[in-house]
Amino acid sequence: MLLGPSGCGKSTLLRTVNRLVPLQDGRVLLDEADVARADVTTLRRSIGYAIQEVGLFAHMTVGENVAIVPALLAWERSRVAARIDELLNLVHLDPHRYRDRYPRELSGGEQQRVGVARAIAARPPVLLMDEPFGAVDAIVRASLQEETRQIARTLQTTILFVTHDVEEALRLADRLVVLRDGKVEQYDTPLAILSAPATPYVGRLLDARDVIRRLSLLRVRDAMVPGTSDATMPEILADASLRDALDAFLSGAETLAVRAGASRIGTIAYENVRRALRAQTAVGTLP
Repeated sequence: MLLGPSGCGKSTLLRTVNRLVPLQDGRVLLDEADVARADVTTLRRSIGYAIQEVGLFAHMTVGENVAIVPALLAWERSRVAARIDELLNLVHLDPHRYRDRYPRELSGGEQQRVGVARAIAARPPVLLMDEPFGAVDAIVRASLQEETRQIARTLQTTILFVTHDVEEALRLADRLVVLRDGKVEQYDTPLAILSAPATPYVGRLLDARDVIRRLSLLRVRDAMVPGTSDATMPEILADASLRDALDAFLSGAETLAVRAGASRIGTIAYENVRRALRAQTAVGTLP
């Protein structure tokens, strides 16, 4: 994730990767190869690109929009058709309902889903996303963010994502680059940055002393006590956040059974949440 205020250089940096912005100095390496030495058409067809404006072709159906890059790469028609259906299913749009619709017949959130499907249609190793969900409402945005996480896990695609939204950055990032006035203020995992901001600016931008924000980045499995649990004990998923666990404790639960798949693998109590937070951060403590 590239995070920072408007005008700090996020989008400019992103666009150097597919050479929409030429470099004046330095190099951009994609899989150890200098992008400046690549054929620009070949380069751009090998990199997915999703933007806030979506940019769907109004005269083309959803299926035709998704198929643009595979068609340019001369995929067989049967392979293209199968890929359209696969991707529409991946972004939760029923192919039978949406394949032959036009962009004007879609909601904003549906258009964004099609835009993401089109960007990954040719299985690019890298996907560039420039504030792709900025124009949709909060509920749709959260759904699209979760689908982006799923796409990254499913396809093993490297995503370089631009945002000025701190919550979006913390929710999606494996690694976070905080930018200011064209310079990198800090680069690390979200939790490491929240725990130890490199500059006062980073601390203010991320509101690093917000304990609840830090809890959302810690997983239940990292704080639980392995072992058996009482059959009547309420459950929480091992991959849930400690913020979810805290919500359960504030609602009256004393101890939660931790479930992974079909098995209960341990328990977690409020004190475990306190200890995990103290172990992971040097900034602040739970009240």
